[in-house]
Amino acid sequence: MGHRIWDGYLTPSDVDHLACNPDKRVGFGARPALLLVDLYRAVFGDAPEPLLQAIKTWPSSCGLAGWNALPHIQRLLGAARDAKIPIVHITMLGDSGMMGWYDAAHRDHVPRSASLDPAAVARKLRAGEIVDEVKPLPGEVVLKKTAPSAFWGTPLAAHLNLHQIDTLIVCGEATSGCVRASVVDAASYRYRVQVVEECVFDRHEATHALNLFDMHQKYADVISLDETLLRLSAMKGSAPR
Repeated sequence: MGHRIWDGYLTPSDVDHLACNPDKRVGFGARPALLLVDLYRAVFGDAPEPLLQAIKTWPSSCGLAGWNALPHIQRLLGAARDAKIPIVHITMLGDSGMMGWYDAAHRDHVPRSASLDPAAVARKLRAGEIVDEVKPLPGEVVLKKTAPSAFWGTPLAAHLNLHQIDTLIVCGEATSGCVRASVVDAASYRYRVQVVEECVFDRHEATHALNLFDMHQKYADVISLDETLLRLSAMKGSAPR
């Protein structure tokens, strides 16, 4: 890849330093799996809307960034299914009565009136549903989490170990939040991590770009969708589930 999404945010000193450190790829291993992080209703809403409009009814929305990424994610998911690699969908544990990490941290600032709005209550019940565009198929694993990382408090690592996975292809949201947390933990578990640039998104452009930069420098390869599709196409019919 030539121009990178983060290039416009780098200082001259940053550029000079990077020139002293050649880009080193983690690369793919032999047994990849696809991880789809938090592609649920709360971040999309029911229809494409600009961010400031969308958050009026869906406060966690990523606005148009999510909708723009969906077609790319659908292509990635389709290629992973064709290649018959393990696929894991991550969503929130929203139906257990347990407070999630964000709400717990901000519990003193949640308006009491929010819980009394019937429409808001109805939306909250649907918030953790994975959107139809990337709906899990029978046999695809769905795990629910209460923390930023897909690994924290879930059996994800056990599932990947069962399938002898050495490479994790990551897509979803938010780049600066749950995607990054999952990528850091995946690298900590010694997986090779591949983040597909067009298939991750965030509500803020700067944090999206700079977190991709940071992950590419430390924890993962940030690669294009086209490169990922070529890799998966080459594996078609040969990768175990």
